Amino acid sequence: MSEKSKKQFGVWMDKQNAIIVGKEDFEEGAFLVLGHVNNAGPEGHSNEKTTNNQEISLTQKFFKEIASLMPNVDEIHLTGTGQVQEQFMKFLAETPQYKNAVSSESTSNKMSDENLILYVENYFN
Repeated sequence: MSEKSKKQFGVWMDKQNAIIVGKEDFEEGAFLVLGHVNNAGPEGHSNEKTTNNQEISLTQKFFKEIASLMPNVDEIHLTGTGQVQEQFMKFLAETPQYKNAVSSESTSNKMSDENLILYVENYFN
């Protein structure tokens, strides 16, 4: 598979938000924002166990929504704040459809859609 035809994606994420960047046409297209995904987080409960279970469930749903925007990933670069990128990499590695994807990560502050597109383009070129 040539370097140009790999299905490459970039994701900026924190616990509540994700911006997914990829190519609409994998052969010759330019990188663009494929979507935004939000995770509202758990509702306030007085029971810590209920809150924790809801947070785990919502995080899994958040990861599945992100992954649904990236079919057949060959390479993915994750960036953002916190430790959620590591959790998402683990999720991808445990999901049969994504387990062979090459993943990398870095840390960065929130950036505009345009800056994220430039960041991902520079990373993969």
